Amino acid sequence: MVLGSYRALPLPMLGKQFRTLCTACLRLSWLFALLLPLGARADGLLVFAAASLKPALDGILATPDVRALGKIEVSYAASSQLARQIDAGAPAALFISADEEWMDWLAKRKRIVGQTRIDLLGNALVLIAPRDSSVQVALHPGVDLAAALGRDGRLALAEPGSVPAGKYAKAALLELGAWSGVSQRLVAADNVRAALNFVVRGEAPLGIVYRSDAVSEPAVRMVAGFAADSHPPIVYPAAIIAGHDSPTARALLAALRTPAQQALFRAKGFDAPPAQLRSTSQP
Repeated sequence: MVLGSYRALPLPMLGKQFRTLCTACLRLSWLFALLLPLGARADGLLVFAAASLKPALDGILATPDVRALGKIEVSYAASSQLARQIDAGAPAALFISADEEWMDWLAKRKRIVGQTRIDLLGNALVLIAPRDSSVQVALHPGVDLAAALGRDGRLALAEPGSVPAGKYAKAALLELGAWSGVSQRLVAADNVRAALNFVVRGEAPLGIVYRSDAVSEPAVRMVAGFAADSHPPIVYPAAIIAGHDSPTARALLAALRTPAQQALFRAKGFDAPPAQLRSTSQP
């Protein structure tokens, strides 16, 4: 008998009961991972928030006015991931998405309290490089981003098929006629903060993130900003989740809209929602 070597049997050759047990274990492990996100607690209010909100929202939750509301926990991830978890029954009380599409998706499934939905924030899209990089790029139609990446460099961005920051980035690059030149040279990250970290670590010479991400990270610099009309408006909608409405959840949502907390968001690189910016700019 040789202990250091074995041949695994294919699953169909194993007993039916064993296969059933394996399937059940896998489902249970997935369910626990889904319903118990990092930071969740039964005795507090759980917020699901887009990853890009972390630097600003962590600071806001530490202010006396918000701390007075009680224990608040936050799980940060891509809006797409969080929306799917909410749809599957994750116990979040408040969801702040980085785009309208995923909030609309939940609304169609009756997962949010519709009357509580608001447009909380806006943002901008920027091209970043490591702080010590000397690269210069002008974001005009026909820009050759592939040349700016160098021979082997890749462009870091959030996954462009589902993550809001990645979708905005792809739309902007398509508008500039630059997508085809870089689409095979991407580092597609799970969320925008992960894309930021590829540039922070020097693993990508350029990245596309939100302005708020660049403002929060001293290890990168903003090379250029994308025109607001080169991509869909960046809107952060927020809403209370159906089945988890409470006075505390409503108080937190109201607190995030106060001038004091909105000023903290602005200091971290966020804007007012696009519609509000348009209304204030009109004579």
